[in-house]
Amino acid sequence: MSLNLILASTSPFRRELLGRLGLPFTVANPQTDESALPGETPEQIALRLSEAKARAVAASHPDALIIGSDQVATVDGKIYGKPGTHARAVEQLRALSGKTVNFYTGLCLLNAQTGEAQVRGVPMLVTFRDLSDQEIENYLQREPAYNCAGSAKSEGLGIALLSSMRGDDPNALVGLPLIALCDMLRHQGVAVL
Repeated sequence: MSLNLILASTSPFRRELLGRLGLPFTVANPQTDESALPGETPEQIALRLSEAKARAVAASHPDALIIGSDQVATVDGKIYGKPGTHARAVEQLRALSGKTVNFYTGLCLLNAQTGEAQVRGVPMLVTFRDLSDQEIENYLQREPAYNCAGSAKSEGLGIALLSSMRGDDPNALVGLPLIALCDMLRHQGVAVL
């Protein structure tokens, strides 16, 4: 690989996922405003922000392949972001109890040298079980998922909150769709295997 690989994210979850590919990479903070624009759909938000994060890092890394990713969780048109606090996580999990959530992940691989950006969206439909207040409290005491959209870590104990998952790439739910990323990397001449 002639170009450096950079993950434009401070997410430890995305860093861990990318590490599974065994490719050398560095991490850069994209420092991007993640506010939605007026009239944007959740899918448009995720796609725009994944590319914006990659482009924000490209300015200081002109000879790199830059990975940007963003995820939006929605139910019935309402967006559920990272709760940040215990109270908001409880509120989110109560609202998501018994519902199917679309976790839509935008992924961008930007060749900063050529300006070529590959951008894709990867949806995952996740159905939460009917959750009691006690189950929600027990979960958040054991795994305070305050920095996860939807307040649940599917790669951890949060899997016990779910009844089903449907989608093409389970890694997308954690925030970095590796199947799509491997395809994008191959398109840029990067051998993963």
